[in-house]
Amino acid sequence: MIGTSLPELVFIRICILALRVITPLSIFYLSFCIADPPSSVAGKFLLAYCAFEAAFWLLVFIPRKRSLQSAAVHPPTLPYEERKALFWKCWDKIPNPDYFLSKWFLGARPHEIGRENVKDFYRWALLNKGDEGRHVVKAEEVERRVEEEQELEEYVDGIETLTGQKIEPGRGPAKSLRLTIDDVKMLHRPLLWYMVIGLVDSLTAAYLFYNKFQLYGVSLRRTFSIFPFRLANLCTRKGSASPDLSYWYRPHTSQTRLPVLFIHGISIGLYSYAQFLTEITKHDPKGPEDGEIGIIAIEAMPISFRITEPILDRDQFCRQILQILNTHSWDKVVLASHSYGSVITTHLLQNPDTRSRIGPSLFVDPVTFLLHLPDVAYNFTARKPKRANERQLHYFACTDMMVSHALARHFFWAQNILWEEDVRGRDVTVSLGGRDLIVDTETVGKYIAGIDMKSEDSSWKERAWTGNGLETLWFPTCDHAQVFERAEGRRRLGDVLRKYSEQKIDEEEEDFP
Repeated sequence: MIGTSLPELVFIRICILALRVITPLSIFYLSFCIADPPSSVAGKFLLAYCAFEAAFWLLVFIPRKRSLQSAAVHPPTLPYEERKALFWKCWDKIPNPDYFLSKWFLGARPHEIGRENVKDFYRWALLNKGDEGRHVVKAEEVERRVEEEQELEEYVDGIETLTGQKIEPGRGPAKSLRLTIDDVKMLHRPLLWYMVIGLVDSLTAAYLFYNKFQLYGVSLRRTFSIFPFRLANLCTRKGSASPDLSYWYRPHTSQTRLPVLFIHGISIGLYSYAQFLTEITKHDPKGPEDGEIGIIAIEAMPISFRITEPILDRDQFCRQILQILNTHSWDKVVLASHSYGSVITTHLLQNPDTRSRIGPSLFVDPVTFLLHLPDVAYNFTARKPKRANERQLHYFACTDMMVSHALARHFFWAQNILWEEDVRGRDVTVSLGGRDLIVDTETVGKYIAGIDMKSEDSSWKERAWTGNGLETLWFPTCDHAQVFERAEGRRRLGDVLRKYSEQKIDEEEEDFP
């Protein structure tokens, strides 16, 4: 992630402009060549390239953009009592009510938000319904709809109490952010961009191969359903136990410590994390005498800037990761995840089949804590970028075809939210950056530390890390993902994982006193 200086802003805007003009210029050149075909070798080569770029836009991007707009398949609605309990649980964890309401309504002012607007929002948020939820219904559904209206009225009353302001009857001009109902917002990337992605992926694979990682690839059929094609998948004989998830594996040779399971965030695969993964064992003082800590790093292609199948749902992720762990006979792991990977981690912790396999955990820049607050959704999908890092995030991540589809059609906040009590009794470290442009890390940090979220208390940032219970690591000058770019940050995160891996010794001592 780049910074926020003026030179960086100029640089990123030039990069984005250069990529965005490739397709229009290619179409213009093709049109020009109809009247005056090139005769030189260079001109014919340029013509062929422009033809590929134009065909890629016309035959790949346009059809897929339309197909990816299809409606989301929402999970079953929670029972009434659970919905009500969830609403009041969220209600109690809103430190700034005016900000909460304004951001969920895309910056609207209080007088622009009517009771019907708030109902629409909670009709989506808790009932998994869009505008069809307020249309005329059949007579036999009237009673159920009346009950829903009464429930929504209760939620509106709760918001009035929270803000201390009356919400006027009727509907105002405001529109709320409803991720899984709103359009999937994506921007075209030229063929050249995907060639760069393929090159970076190949270099990352070479680096991991060099550092004794083994790639367990998906089937050949699945390989060719991913674009750009992965050369690394053709260079390995190891097959993944999962039909949809490839992963990198470093053997676990330690007899006294736990291995590590790593789940990445939105990035070019493991590119942003490769150095961190290799340093876990490189900086291990016990390695020579005790053996190495094993690592499995899961790859999720739909959030890796590829054109591929939609992202797996919650149950599929859990089932396929469990298959991978069983293949290597890993009964328990230290779990580390970054950003979107915290969503998958949440699912693993909620699933009864995988929960018992998860030992101590490290969350880096997590997006799941206090997910009912608008920051993550607004900053990633609705904010108009201004600074250099915001423009980088918006173009290269937020509007990527499959990334935007994953968030707009497969990101169900009620499934993904993680509460402090969900990890209570576990050793969990949450790493936060002080300049994070996606997550409100100040509020999340106070919540994790058990401090009043409305207070100005910052003592939690200076607490020494012990490795026991729920703790935070604070990196005051780091933006989202920047901790992996800094040697000191990688070292501290690696220390956490190595300390956590030693818990196998503690468990054996407790079982056999």
